[in-house]
Amino acid sequence: MSRNCVARASEIKKLIVGIGGMTNGGKSTLSQSLHQQIPNSCVIAQDSYFKDESEVPEDSHGFKQYDLLDALHMDTMMSDVDSWRRDPVQFLRQRSLKPSDEQLFVLIQFYHFFMTRPLNLLFDKRYFMEIPYDVCKRRRSLRVYTPPDPPGYFDGHVWPMYLKNRIEMEDSTPGIVFLDGQKPKEELLSGVRDDEALLLLDQ
Repeated sequence: MSRNCVARASEIKKLIVGIGGMTNGGKSTLSQSLHQQIPNSCVIAQDSYFKDESEVPEDSHGFKQYDLLDALHMDTMMSDVDSWRRDPVQFLRQRSLKPSDEQLFVLIQFYHFFMTRPLNLLFDKRYFMEIPYDVCKRRRSLRVYTPPDPPGYFDGHVWPMYLKNRIEMEDSTPGIVFLDGQKPKEELLSGVRDDEALLLLDQ
């Protein structure tokens, strides 16, 4: 990369937004909706970095522990994030997007929990989607997973891990904005967009 390109990339205002949440809480929908409305944005989704099923660790009950960082290729994800930070223009072009280096670039990241400290420190804004137990269980039962959830997986692993991770997240991660995943998509989108507008005006 030339010195001019490095200088230009460093001058571009970059905003990294973390959108996390429990399973089926609506984080993917919100992230994609924001991406569609915000110019020069992209989504780096943690769900895209899962290891092969055979590499995912199991607990003592034989349940696959997809909630652990060991289930993810985090080194690859961090490499992609670093690539975006170094040169967001080139990063977006490589993904067939047409950015303009005259505007603010927004990187929207979403994943289950803010558990990775190096990544967590990069966020300018953090959101967390949450829904009640019964809504979460119903939504998950209606989705088709590969591999499918084994009997008892939600109550035996998914929900207990969510409660455990949430406690750790609240203890270690300040400044999280909690969002009600039962609200209409348009209302959630409007609220986050208004929040981002205020944030950008402060810079």
